[in-house]
Amino acid sequence: MGMMRLQKYLARAGHGGRRKCEQLILDGRVSVNGDTITEMGVRVDAGRDVVRLDGEVVNLPADDVIIALNKPEGCYTTMRDESGRSCVADLLPMDVHPSLYHIGRLDRDTTGIILFTTDGELGNELLHPSRHVDKEYIAQVRGVPTEGELDQLRRGVRIEMGERVLDCAPAEVDALKKLPNRYRKQDSCLAPGMPGTSFVRVVIHEGMKHQVKLMLGAIGHPVVHLHRTTFGPISCEALKQGEWRYVDPAELHA
Repeated sequence: MGMMRLQKYLARAGHGGRRKCEQLILDGRVSVNGDTITEMGVRVDAGRDVVRLDGEVVNLPADDVIIALNKPEGCYTTMRDESGRSCVADLLPMDVHPSLYHIGRLDRDTTGIILFTTDGELGNELLHPSRHVDKEYIAQVRGVPTEGELDQLRRGVRIEMGERVLDCAPAEVDALKKLPNRYRKQDSCLAPGMPGTSFVRVVIHEGMKHQVKLMLGAIGHPVVHLHRTTFGPISCEALKQGEWRYVDPAELHA
């Protein structure tokens, strides 16, 4: 594999995206051939140098993989939970791929597709807004949004939360007259027939925390349930809640 930046090495080993791996180095948790590294710019030879994180040897996987999971409701997006709560790692083949890491997150109460990879840098690339990787959601909301309200999201909405300001890029938004049959199965948290609610399809290419919930809340229609249907061209439609599959290389290329 040749020479590469230390943070890229850590990312490819599944220890998070580039920023997280840079922080691991700055925190003094990483060593190369016994020397603790605390600054950026160090390059390592993946075939010769010994890299350790918190004293444990970090090895690169022979072949990187990407896995798609249909995340169930009530499951935390974390690879380890110190309190013993249900988390996504409990559903994945961690014995086969111990360096799997989630690409982005879904809230505990949100269901749907979430991707995992053994190449943390790839995950960082897929999440970057400049890549314009669309993510589609179906939201069950309070009330029925008007076209005027949805137009606010189509133009891009600014959300002010105290000192924090969230500028959301224009989104693709449509009100659904009814929930598609494929989502009436037990593969999402969506609840057809719930009084006082309706369904909205939202497509974004950003990935800010709670973004879809904040957007719909900003136009006066709080989210009751949220299900992510696709990540780019990849869906979990054929998966039951808690099931996973390997992502085909052609899907990743698309």
